[in-house]
Amino acid sequence: MKNRILTYAQINNYAAHLRTAEHAGATIEKYLRDVRGFSSWLGEKPVTKETASQYKNFLSGQEQAPATINAKLSAINSLFRFLGWEDCRVKFLKIQRRTFRETARELTRPEYQRLVETARALRQEWLALAMETICATGIRVSELRYITVEAAAASQANVILKGKIRTILLPGKLARKLRKYAQKQKIASGAIFRARDRNPLTRFQIWRAMKSLCKKAGVESSKVFPHNLRHLFAVTFYRSTRDIAKLADVLGHSSIDTTRIYLMTTGAEHLRCLERLGLVS
Repeated sequence: MKNRILTYAQINNYAAHLRTAEHAGATIEKYLRDVRGFSSWLGEKPVTKETASQYKNFLSGQEQAPATINAKLSAINSLFRFLGWEDCRVKFLKIQRRTFRETARELTRPEYQRLVETARALRQEWLALAMETICATGIRVSELRYITVEAAAASQANVILKGKIRTILLPGKLARKLRKYAQKQKIASGAIFRARDRNPLTRFQIWRAMKSLCKKAGVESSKVFPHNLRHLFAVTFYRSTRDIAKLADVLGHSSIDTTRIYLMTTGAEHLRCLERLGLVS
């Protein structure tokens, strides 16, 4: 077998493959970052099953969470599959499924409301409305570009991801606020949430703006990121409907197992459930 040397050209071809497959921008960015990390560690060494396993052991010794390590292994396994190097793929670390989320990362409804109120107090109406839009519909931050003037007028948006179209219904109050904001900003058509260059806002721009609110809103930074708004929507929706299949459809999940991850309670709630069992005399 010839030595398999990972090249920049191969990584660039892999990036093009991910874009052709219509993966979300954040997913592509994450996979490429992990693949480049592997390439940097690899140096001039050839890619073999042994070197891939050595990299897995290297990651395990970096005091990273098992889920983080598995995410990186998923990226390089995906690369190997693309290159036809199936024999180099490595097995994931075995992780027992957790039954609760870390309290330090759980955004509560009052905290969400403080973030929105703080954004408005700072005259960042676009940010307050963007957070409300994500939290009231459950969309991904990357899908915010589909919230257009036309969508606000129809009270629904069509989201296209991985070749699939998902219809997102906009609550009446939200649709009215979106229309009013677009009119105020003199946006006649297209994406409502735009940067100064008039292009749709990026995931990083929204993340950075949310982080800037933490101190003034009195909310821990570890809880403030766009995806947590989607989690809050999922928990609130499920508590109202108790319909996990419907929730999976709304979130755009192909597997209910993914939806279950969103519905994990915090460790504090889990502990209260154990206390209520009354099994200690």
